[in-house]
Amino acid sequence: MHEHKLPDTEKAVLVGVVTPDASRWDVNDSLDELAELASTAGAVVTDRMTQSLARVNPTTYIGSGKVAELKSLIGARGSDLVIFDDDLSPMQLRNLEKALDCKLLDRSGLILDIFATRARTAAAQTQVELAQLDYLRTRLTRHWTHLSRQKGGIGTKGPGETQIETDRRLIGNRIAVLKERLEKIDRQRTIQRKGRKGFTRVALVGYTNAGKSTLMNVLSDAEVFAEDRLFATLDATTRQVRLGANRQVLLSDTVGFIRKLPHNLIESFKSTLDEVRESDVLVHVIDMTHPRHEDHIDVVRATLGELGVADKPLLPVFNKVDRLEEPELLGALRSRFPEAAFVSALRGIGLGDLKERLLGVIEHDFVERTAYVPLAEWKMIARIHREAEVVAEEYLYARNGEPADEEAPEDPIPVARLRFRCPRKFDRDIRPVLKRFAGLRICAQE
Repeated sequence: MHEHKLPDTEKAVLVGVVTPDASRWDVNDSLDELAELASTAGAVVTDRMTQSLARVNPTTYIGSGKVAELKSLIGARGSDLVIFDDDLSPMQLRNLEKALDCKLLDRSGLILDIFATRARTAAAQTQVELAQLDYLRTRLTRHWTHLSRQKGGIGTKGPGETQIETDRRLIGNRIAVLKERLEKIDRQRTIQRKGRKGFTRVALVGYTNAGKSTLMNVLSDAEVFAEDRLFATLDATTRQVRLGANRQVLLSDTVGFIRKLPHNLIESFKSTLDEVRESDVLVHVIDMTHPRHEDHIDVVRATLGELGVADKPLLPVFNKVDRLEEPELLGALRSRFPEAAFVSALRGIGLGDLKERLLGVIEHDFVERTAYVPLAEWKMIARIHREAEVVAEEYLYARNGEPADEEAPEDPIPVARLRFRCPRKFDRDIRPVLKRFAGLRICAQE
């Protein structure tokens, strides 16, 4: 689809509104983050404008006086673009575009633009395009370069349709194609995940640019793209990581979260975020040097709640300890989060402690079972050895319940008595199968 890629020379003005019911995020902090997003997209921020209002103006976001002031500033600075810190309604977008005669983006549009430039795999590109089209469907304006030019205009317009109506119809058709493609990708990934059942699955989550990809690289010797910019990684990457002599896990790096993450992005990235939903344990990576790291923690927790995984076992990992300039903060965080690990992913500090703590979280979720399995069920025995930690194993003879004819008892069968420890998820999967052998009775020793 058409991408709004911002050239390096594009100059942007940032606009934010302060309302009484706003969150504890200061508008300047929020605009700082918006400036980082703009820089990541390739724009140069020249100015910022804020306004305190009882509520956001429903027709123009900011007041009419500020709109006139903003128009003058755009003219004086030669700005190409205005970026708003909140999502604009279609009506606000149309009114502002008419008043300012300038290209406009809101926070969601900017994040989508970054995602479009960062998507590498076919899955990520499809997910981003679907999110962009869903976002644009109600926001088509006269500054939009319409889709029919990409489709070879002849035969694409319906009788009596305006260009925007045509584009909306084309978008609807394209969305249907992309959803079908994503369903196919999702089915393929479901098959891939079935092959991972023998492993405990761990997902790295965290605010964007917290250092997840760097941690992934150092733990797994992978080569996941890592950069000191927002949303450096979009695609979920999974690698095997050894935590102990007999313990390997599958570790997945996932897309970073951010304040005001567009909901259509969460929906479009369902197959990527399924790595989070289907994980056994979450590792929450936190940039402890960021002045708003506490707010980042809250945003991640809220997003995990939206994904329905807030109750999963979670290990907090405070990253960038080598760059911390306030030693007293380290003590305060250790006191508040005694279960947390403190590391420098870049310099390899604290990784041993992180692995021990992660292993502790995983094993806390383990259960111990004893099962009798006929040796003829060798695939089941092999699966238990593969997916669980076998503590003890011995071979015996057993009969299936009490023989019906005492004078002609059935021949005993060889069985394996296995005592093993396993994750609760594996225990739930295997319990119905083991019930088939519940009637086995060990023969008395001769």
